[in-house]
Amino acid sequence: MDTNKLKDRFAHLKKGNKMPALFVGHGSPMNGIEDNQFSGQWAKMGQVIPRPSAVLVISAHWLTRGAFITAMDEPRTIHDFGGFPQALFEVQYPAPGNPELAAYTARQIKSTQVKPDHEWGLDHGTWTVVRHMYPEADIPVLQLSIDYYQSPEYHYRLGQELADLRDRGVLIIGSGNMVHNLRMVAWDKLNETEYGYDWALEMNHVFKTKIHNRDHKELIAYENMGEAGKLAIPTPDHYLPLLYVLGLQGAKEEVSFFNDKAVGGSLTMTSVWVGGDSR
Repeated sequence: MDTNKLKDRFAHLKKGNKMPALFVGHGSPMNGIEDNQFSGQWAKMGQVIPRPSAVLVISAHWLTRGAFITAMDEPRTIHDFGGFPQALFEVQYPAPGNPELAAYTARQIKSTQVKPDHEWGLDHGTWTVVRHMYPEADIPVLQLSIDYYQSPEYHYRLGQELADLRDRGVLIIGSGNMVHNLRMVAWDKLNETEYGYDWALEMNHVFKTKIHNRDHKELIAYENMGEAGKLAIPTPDHYLPLLYVLGLQGAKEEVSFFNDKAVGGSLTMTSVWVGGDSR
């Protein structure tokens, strides 16, 4: 599909075709090439969700000082990992960008300056998920960076400022993992269908309950969730994308969960669908 036509598409969109917002537990990069329970659900979602005008991803793997948005016509596929099979490094996901949408998104955000980026591209927090949803790579895909030096409240409020995009057909995805402690992964259990330590299952339940009850203030204040919370979120990079999606939740919108599994003891793939039914 002509990249210039894709760039022009957003300018003519009118409000009314509201998209859901998703928090996706992306897990291992291998999910990007494997046909498993997680990637299968992503593929199904690509068929169920109305075709978006574009996809905007907040990935746990683009941490910056300041806020940036990819603004190139052809974002590169980033292989930001090591120790995996060569087949994973050979994957290319040539989805177009949309500089016009990038500029529009930056203008929508008033709480901070969002600068255009022409170097980054699509990291594995993005392409491993989106390539299963939209394998033809014919929908523009952008990334918004996470300013790692800001407070959780900042990220939640920035998510709120993206709400207009949903009304214009943009699918917004936060990509991370609610429970993410790589230092404690049981590598010998990774191939099991489901395996979680007690504290990981406990915190996964706590997160789900608070999300269901719209206890957003408590989820923002995740550092107050005790020792189990500290084990679940030793660093906030994979948790912060969830706050963007919670910030996007409308007053009357419900949530549902999918890929609700623990893997490797200390990771959960639990994902959140805002504004619709994931089944």
